[in-house]
Amino acid sequence: MKTRTEQDSMGALDVAEEALYGAQTQRAINNFPISGQRLPSAFIRALIQLKASAAKANLELDCLEPELAGAIERACETLLDDPNMMQHFPVDVFQTGSGTSTNMNANEVIATLASRHFSGVVGPNDHVNYGQSSNDIIPSAIHASAAIEVKKRLLPALEHLKTTITLKGNQLSHHTKTGRTHLMDAMPVRMDQTFHAWAAQLQDNLDNLNHALTKVTRLAQGGTAVGTGINAHPDFSALVTKELSRRTAVEFVPGENLFALIGSQDSIVALSGVLKATAVTYMKIANDLRWMNSGPLAGLGEITLEALQPGSSIMPGKVNPVIPEATVMVAAQVIGNDTAITVGGQSGNFELNVMLPMIAYNVLNSIELLTNSAHLLANKAIDTLIVNEAKLKEALDKNPILVTALNPIIGYAKAAEIAKKAYQEGRPIVDVAEEETELSREELLEHLNPAKLTHGGL
Repeated sequence: MKTRTEQDSMGALDVAEEALYGAQTQRAINNFPISGQRLPSAFIRALIQLKASAAKANLELDCLEPELAGAIERACETLLDDPNMMQHFPVDVFQTGSGTSTNMNANEVIATLASRHFSGVVGPNDHVNYGQSSNDIIPSAIHASAAIEVKKRLLPALEHLKTTITLKGNQLSHHTKTGRTHLMDAMPVRMDQTFHAWAAQLQDNLDNLNHALTKVTRLAQGGTAVGTGINAHPDFSALVTKELSRRTAVEFVPGENLFALIGSQDSIVALSGVLKATAVTYMKIANDLRWMNSGPLAGLGEITLEALQPGSSIMPGKVNPVIPEATVMVAAQVIGNDTAITVGGQSGNFELNVMLPMIAYNVLNSIELLTNSAHLLANKAIDTLIVNEAKLKEALDKNPILVTALNPIIGYAKAAEIAKKAYQEGRPIVDVAEEETELSREELLEHLNPAKLTHGGL
């Protein structure tokens, strides 16, 4: 590999000849051969957007000359338009806890590109990083990338899933099924009641995500090294967030207390908690679908999910509920990510949190997993499932728990006696009740009508 020699404050270092980055990035590549995982594209894009916004703010504040600021902005745009942008950002997630290596990676790449549009040399520290510190721009990039991904991708995906579930529930409102508590037979419910319950859970998650965004859209930018704002213009923070809002169409504001936003990641921990709760909702929906689809002969067999692929390498004809299975794995991963983020949030030692890259990686991973699986769950499971009415009716006809509707008429003890007899003899509850009570068959059919019982009341 052909190399060139680059210089930084620690001395000379060989760097790949074609690389846009410089010595500090190369040191990070050498120092952290840990996972092979890079910070997500969404994070790098937010970081570059912040660099462009900083250049624009410094121009307005007369901190950078127009040609220099313009060159930095053009370099940022070049990167954002490059489909192969991530090849320039090779630093491992597991690096210095402040994310300084990634910040300098961006500074060096932008400086190299900007120098092509500038008559002089663009410095990664003195120019691209002007008015900034890794300690404020990396937390800002975490907040910005998470807010952008939630607002533009996750929220629409959840809305799509909720709408699909609601519409499907409406279509299935004429189907009544055996309800289950403790996985045991219970009073009947309508299909739309089951589906609308899922939709209500998703709406709660949507509400909580929108609330969490009010905190995540507050940025640490302008606090620089420790929160005091040393080496940054007093108006820098306001101008950066204004420009970033214009560029991303997401409304960002300066944090009320920059010390808190640099020393902690409480807002991201809170956001991750909502992502975890959303994952729990996914787990509930996916497992309900798996149970309802189970069988088709020896299980519940209440619904049939779309057949997407062969289910076994040895058992011909077997088809499995692969989308719900993928969804429960997503949920497990998001719950695990939340644990890592929670531990990371505890590492705010004095004026700086020192687990920032790991926090960034995991929160964006959770958002991406939840976004993608929401579309699959909606389009390839909920929307395409069919109801097996014969199975529903078979279970309802034999469900002794329907006798609960007779409690106000014959009393709990007598109803329990009838239910036990129906269980033991495997007979429909209406037949046993006709023998054991003075109620006519017509009265019993009216009282034990499963569809009527889904409306509650006496």
